This record gives sequence, C-alpha cells and structure tokens, in this order.
Amino acid sequence: MANPTHPVSVYMITFNNARTVEKALQSVQWADEIVVVDSFSTDATPEIAKRYATTFEQRKWPGHCKQYQYAMDLCTHDWRIFVDADEVLSPELIEELQKELVRNRQRTETERVNGYYGHRRTWYLGRWIEHGGWLPDYELRLCHKDKGHWAGGLHAKLEVQGRTAHFKHVYYHYTYADISDQLKTIDNYSSTAASDMQTAGKPFSFLHLIGNPLCRFLRDYFLKRGFLDGFPGLVVAVNTMFYVFIKHAKLWELQRANSGNTDHQ
Repeated sequence: MANPTHPVSVYMITFNNARTVEKALQSVQWADEIVVVDSFSTDATPEIAKRYATTFEQRKWPGHCKQYQYAMDLCTHDWRIFVDADEVLSPELIEELQKELVRNRQRTETERVNGYYGHRRTWYLGRWIEHGGWLPDYELRLCHKDKGHWAGGLHAKLEVQGRTAHFKHVYYHYTYADISDQLKTIDNYSSTAASDMQTAGKPFSFLHLIGNPLCRFLRDYFLKRGFLDGFPGLVVAVNTMFYVFIKHAKLWELQRANSGNTDHQ
C-alpha cells in the first residue's frame, strides 16, 4: 500500500524479460511510483511493463551502470528501490520496508539510515539454491536519493554515503529459465567482463585461465557445500567455473586481436 508520508519509487531496467517481468511488477504495486526503462525489447516486455509502470521509457543500452543510474534519476520520490525484472519482493519484506522507513524518520540525523541491503533467495532448476557460490547474496537496493549512486562496470553496484542496514526478510530471484538460458547469459557477461578487464589494463595470465576456474569450483562445490543442492548445485558450480574460464579466454582473444597477432591465412 502506498504511503503518502514515506513515498517510495521503484525502478527497473528490462530487456526481453516477458517470462518474469509481470510477476516482478505485480510485487511492487504497493509503491507510489514505478519507473521502467527498457532497452528496446523484441518480446512482449514493453506491453507488459506499460500496464504497471507509472513511467515507461525506451532507451538504447549504454551499459549496466549508466542504465541503472538513468532509471534511478527518473524517479521523483526521496526513497528509491531497484528491483530487477526477474525478482519478486515478498509481502514480509514489503511490510518490513514500510515500517522501517517510519522508524528511520524518527531517528536523529546521526543515526539515520541512508541505504538498505536486501537478501535474495534464488530459484533455479526446480529448487531454491541454498548453498554454494550464489550465497551469501545481498545487495544495496533501497536508498535516499541524495545519498546513493551507481558505480562499476558489468557488476555495477549501488553505493551509499553514510549508515546502512540489512532487511531481515528476503526477496525472490527467478533466474534462468533453464541451462541454455544460463549459458546465453554466461556468453554475454563473459564478453563484458573480458572487455572490462582489458580496459582496466589487466594482462592475460595462463595461470588465471586454469587456476581461477578450478579454485572457484572447489570453493563453491565443496567448501561452500554446493553439493547439498543436488544436481542443480552441480550445474551452478560447473557453469560458474566455465564462466570464470571463458572470461579469461576472451581476454586473451581481445589482447591478441589488439596486438595484431591474428592469423590471416
């Protein structure tokens, strides 16, 4: 339910999210404003989003950080929360959020919280993922407009000045539709990650190409007990290992191309 005393804006970026976006938008109907920025989806995402959004805009994709910030800047209320197009806020979290904003307004300025972390629970391959490399999974999502901004590249994060706190209740992440969907995302994300590493001046390392994926698998599947999530836990660990390998392989490919050391035969 919207709160005229503590209004909240929700903002979301979308691209071909017809599978999940309606459920996500239905979970934020309590908000005073819903802003959706779409990167010219070719599926039914725009039509779905327009039914729920207070503000809907289509904008060419400039990169994660710039798109997040653009959507956030379109909001008109002081408190702004980012919700991804495959995420659903639980009723318990919504109630906690609204009560916390009331309490926060009553705090002194030195004790006032400027940003809140949300904890995410992910559904994949028919079960909730409760172990392994996807946990712990929490991010800054809600902040006051004057205290937060987005920073970073592929894995852009919301940065907040001042005091932060964690919500106790979770929100739900309905991630990849299947293994093929995950592999498509790995292909896209690994390309962006390799480009970010190249831009940062990180040299290719054969040791990192071989060692980092192996270490990631051992950590996620054994040390972080990914095996307790059954076969889906194995898929998560192996695909994460593959992502780490392929981003370093693509870095090698980029640096080889830029050095002019290509085979033209």
